[in-house]
This record gives sequence, structure tokens and C-alpha cells, in this order.
Amino acid sequence: MRRVRCGAESYADPKGRMLPAAELRGVTLDCADPPALARFYSALTGMRELFSSDGFVALTGGSGCDLGFQRVDGYRAPQWPGQDVPQQLHLDFRADDLDAVEELALGLGAVKPEHQPGDGRWRVLLDPAGHPFCLTPA
Repeated sequence: MRRVRCGAESYADPKGRMLPAAELRGVTLDCADPPALARFYSALTGMRELFSSDGFVALTGGSGCDLGFQRVDGYRAPQWPGQDVPQQLHLDFRADDLDAVEELALGLGAVKPEHQPGDGRWRVLLDPAGHPFCLTPA
């Protein structure tokens, strides 16, 4: 069964329960060195390599949402919080112990920028390629 409302399609099962038309499968970050950035996120999250080719690496954690890294010639890291080179997205990671996970991330090559919004409720870090990401309480 298919329903169309307000110009957008959504789907329903035979009992009329609405189903998503699409499900997030993964997120891919542009970078200069995909293997290096994949190693950083693998060590931070415990995700393992799913696929690797020249210029691309994908990690999976079994949740159904993979994390990819693709080489871009002339890559320019985002400038956060400024927008001279704007961020295209940022990732949020849940952490039981913000201090411990921040220490781990910094040890893996992340950088903690001076600007920290949220009055300490979460932490903003920059991965080795310059992408901002947040550590949030579990």
C-alpha cells in the first residue's frame, strides 16, 4: 500500500501502519586520507572494517548504519565554529563516561577546540581530518 501526502510518499503495511520509505544505511565523510580516518573512528567506536578500496574505507558496527571515508583531492578541513570552510555535518556519539571517551579520542588524534557550547553538557572535538563531532551523555 502506498500513500501520498503533501508531495511526499510514505508507505504502509497491509494493516495501515506507516513504514519509512527509506532507512539510513550509512554516512560518508570526505577526507584526504581514508585509511587514517577509518583507523581513528574504528579505535573510537569499536567499529570494524567492512570494505576498503583505493580511496574509500567503510566501517560497520552491526547496527545497520555504516560509516564511510572517501578520498577527495584538495580536501579542505571544515573550520569550526567559523564558516570560512563550513562543516557539512557533524556526528554525535553517546558516551557513558565523557571524560574517559574524550581522553581516548584525544589520544587517538582528536583535537578539542577552544569553543565549547552547551555549558559542559557535551564535548565538541575535531577528528584528525578536522570534522567536528560531539560526545554526549548516555
